[in-house]
Amino acid sequence: MTNVDIISGFLGAGKTTFIKKLVNEVFKGEKIVLIENEFGEIGIDGGFLKDAGIEITEMNSGCICCSLVGDFSKSLKEVIEKFSPDRIIIEPSGVGKLSDVEKAILDVKDELDIVLDSKITVVDGKKTKMYMKNFGEFFNNQVESANVVVMSRTQDMKEEKIEECLKSLKEHNKEANIITTPWDELEADAVLNAVTKFDEENELLEEVLKARHEHHHEHEHHHNHGESCECEHEHHHKHDHHHEHGEACECGHEHHEHHHEHGGGCSCGCGGEHEHHHHDHHAEEVFASFGMETVHKFEKGTLEDILEVLADGSKYGVVLRAKGVLEGEEDKWYEFDLVPGEYEIRERKADYTGKVCVIGTELKKDKLEEIFS
Repeated sequence: MTNVDIISGFLGAGKTTFIKKLVNEVFKGEKIVLIENEFGEIGIDGGFLKDAGIEITEMNSGCICCSLVGDFSKSLKEVIEKFSPDRIIIEPSGVGKLSDVEKAILDVKDELDIVLDSKITVVDGKKTKMYMKNFGEFFNNQVESANVVVMSRTQDMKEEKIEECLKSLKEHNKEANIITTPWDELEADAVLNAVTKFDEENELLEEVLKARHEHHHEHEHHHNHGESCECEHEHHHKHDHHHEHGEACECGHEHHEHHHEHGGGCSCGCGGEHEHHHHDHHAEEVFASFGMETVHKFEKGTLEDILEVLADGSKYGVVLRAKGVLEGEEDKWYEFDLVPGEYEIRERKADYTGKVCVIGTELKKDKLEEIFS
């Protein structure tokens, strides 16, 4: 019997960091295989996690629940036969739907002698409100389908903001254990208590989940935007909002006395009339990815200037996540991570070449290629 854990989280939430904490502290001593599913042409995290002694099966051709679902059983079987792991951790794409990955596991669990242990979603506490509003179809699904929700970056949040985020999460999932303690303060026992209490519950819930998924996929209907519907769909209408100086927009950017009407021409990524929240979208329909390898050497100041623009505006499209490994001057190498409004650059050891991956909406790929070439 092999335990399987799903660790999901929207773009840049901190899944990789939390996985390392689980492997090093909570599941210490277990033989673990990580199945990684990156949305984008180039996988960045594989080498980082190999350094921790984890076997990696990278799946970069699409999200597990879509293009890879036909190969999912075969891939899991190969992993189990080759490594005989105690535990398999599946890290779906940041824009994948946890419910679809869960269904894929339930569909093959009896055939492969696996048990679904925990469904964990990592959320960036500072950006929860923004992502719920603008990309709720994907973000909310991850929260609603989890039995453990882990808030990241709470060490940078005021208590009232943590409480506000917690309230929003509970509105979407009353049953999940929600971890709010900063990660560097979390002892292994506390994490273990949160993530391993669901074995008996899973046995009871499996039949209910299967029935729910079957109903979901069989229930097809069509209606126009704004038409009343008995189902739990989210409908979105044009709305105005006004930002005071320095106030953070729900679209993830900072505006100064900025006012606009959200409609078909809105470029902030909220979707306006495009109804990004409809539950039939696949990630590939809503999000775009850009990936490239580059041998260009970057001065740190130049790289900071590039990331500043990517993090704070929409000059290159709406950038929701960017990460990369780039060669610097004087035999230095840099690794960067970026989410709306913030980024981090770290020095690291040399890689075989420089590489960049950017995920967002309406990306201007030709301009991105220019700045990283």
